[in-house]
Amino acid sequence: MSEWWTYRAEDFLLFSPRVYWRMFESHNAALWPLHVLTLAAGLLIILLVAWRPGTWARWIAFILAALWVFVGWSFLWNRYATINWAAAYVAPAFAVEGVLLLVIGSLRDGLAFDRRGPAGWIGYLILAFALAGQPLLAPLQGRGWASSEIFGIAPDPTVIATLGLLLLARGKLLPVLLPIPALWCLLSGLTLSTMGEPQAWAPYAALALAAAAWTWMIIRRRSWPIA
Repeated sequence: MSEWWTYRAEDFLLFSPRVYWRMFESHNAALWPLHVLTLAAGLLIILLVAWRPGTWARWIAFILAALWVFVGWSFLWNRYATINWAAAYVAPAFAVEGVLLLVIGSLRDGLAFDRRGPAGWIGYLILAFALAGQPLLAPLQGRGWASSEIFGIAPDPTVIATLGLLLLARGKLLPVLLPIPALWCLLSGLTLSTMGEPQAWAPYAALALAAAAWTWMIIRRRSWPIA
């Protein structure tokens, strides 16, 4: 028997890249044309943040909360868990994030989406990538549109968009909303890199950009940027 230190990360992978991307194809086929509605919800979020963030903050949080719960149930619990038993333990975390968004967004002064400056522009950039850039990665890598990852349907673009949106937010409880998206980006990046997939850079880059923006704000203000 080989010693434990001789194993590599790919030795623990429970599925092949072909099975992984086929899962997205099946998921997209089963939910189409719901993609149109979730992408419209993403565009609506951007418009509300840019136009009347103070007035619509609760609705923004509610839309995002619903999408987190839906992705956790439809993708992680019902589909991803069939090829990766660990997904069944991750799905509840998506439900927790959804509940946190709903509760914190419902509190008076819980969340406000009106941050400006460099951090705000980085937030918009991450949001734009999640909605428009992430779906392009599949055809650019020769897999075709059928396996594209869509905001509100697949976890990566939903989580990445959340990181961008939280960069545009302020509130005393904002730090509570960050750990689960950050951990998912690390987990997804690790999974993709273990499979040898080039797009592993996407969740890593989104997390790195968000972390850099938060760090810059903390250093600049010498405290957590809640306002």
